[in-house]
Amino acid sequence: MGAGKDVVLVEVGGTVGDLENGYFIEAMRQLSSETREVTFIQLTYVPMISTGEYKTKPTQHATRLLQSMGVQPQIILVRADGCLPKDSKEKISQFCNIPLEAVYDDPDIESIYELPLMLEKQDFTAYLMKLMGMKKDGLNLVQWKSLVEKIKNPRHAVKIGIVGKYTKLHDAYVSIREAFIHAGAALDTKVEIEWIESEGFENDPESVSVLKDYDGILVPGGFGSRGIEGKINAIKYVRENKIPYFGICLGMQMMVVEYARNVCGLKGANSTEFDENTKSPVIDLLPEQRAIKDKGATMRLGAWKCELAKGTRAFEAYGKQSIEERHRHRYEVNNDYLETLEKSGIVLSGRSGHIVEMVEWKEPHGFGIGLQAHPEYKSRLEEPAPLFVAFVKAALERKKK
Repeated sequence: MGAGKDVVLVEVGGTVGDLENGYFIEAMRQLSSETREVTFIQLTYVPMISTGEYKTKPTQHATRLLQSMGVQPQIILVRADGCLPKDSKEKISQFCNIPLEAVYDDPDIESIYELPLMLEKQDFTAYLMKLMGMKKDGLNLVQWKSLVEKIKNPRHAVKIGIVGKYTKLHDAYVSIREAFIHAGAALDTKVEIEWIESEGFENDPESVSVLKDYDGILVPGGFGSRGIEGKINAIKYVRENKIPYFGICLGMQMMVVEYARNVCGLKGANSTEFDENTKSPVIDLLPEQRAIKDKGATMRLGAWKCELAKGTRAFEAYGKQSIEERHRHRYEVNNDYLETLEKSGIVLSGRSGHIVEMVEWKEPHGFGIGLQAHPEYKSRLEEPAPLFVAFVKAALERKKK
């Protein structure tokens, strides 16, 4: 696992004492017995009671339980409302059997991306590197500081609507939310996200007009037929009113279905995922998926190469012809309908062999791009996903108009 790497970071989630993580903690213990090149960092919550006092007893008990399982943390990161006073840290040091300098604050902050800066102020990196027998060599956080400042004090703002089916649980789209933070920082822009349940556009199709108040609309991935027609209604409104659109995975597939129905004239066009008997299956199973009966862990997964067509929005966003993005799907744009779609104005801007990876709208429909992959998975603060940046740019341009 660590071949060719300087450091391997392994996270064990949950709470010490959970049955679910017991095997993993034992694996960590065994690993530490085989090599001394293992450093344990414990993340623990220290609550503040109504009297304003931080209570370290839960941390003391958790650490003792961890020690009883053969794991001795060398660093303790303290999650709390604020920074712990020295006497609270001294208690943790004394009763958890670690040096006082190994107790670090991890307080509530405005943005999670501030945390590396806060830890660096406490000389966390220097201490960790010393424990690992490594030299702290030229850590440069200048760019990171600049991006965090843009997150906290952006010059611009756009309002993006996410039309999905899991919108009541925002963490279902956490990678998309973070990708918007990354793209926003790159453009000095706050991306204000509003969550829109797609089923509402099925029960009341006229209500789709609320989308006029947004600077851009994103339809993310998903499974199952619930809310699908609502997504299609939303995409139709967005296209006709030239509101920037971004479709990911299922969002791209429904972009194709909407275009096939309302521009190509293929009434009843659909995906065979939702209508096996549709006369116009513009979205269909990947050929290699058709013989699979047991669907568990059989999707097209991981990073796949995609070749972009020059002169397209996708090519402009990435700035190169060959890219890789991560996937999780078993349906694709049906190749039998590519000629019809292209003749009606759809741009097939990205391909991976026979698979259509990206599609775009031509003028007069405005900015509209969809891709089969999930670019949010590879987005990072210092390397934002190019299509998220392009989409936020388009939203900014719409707002200025």
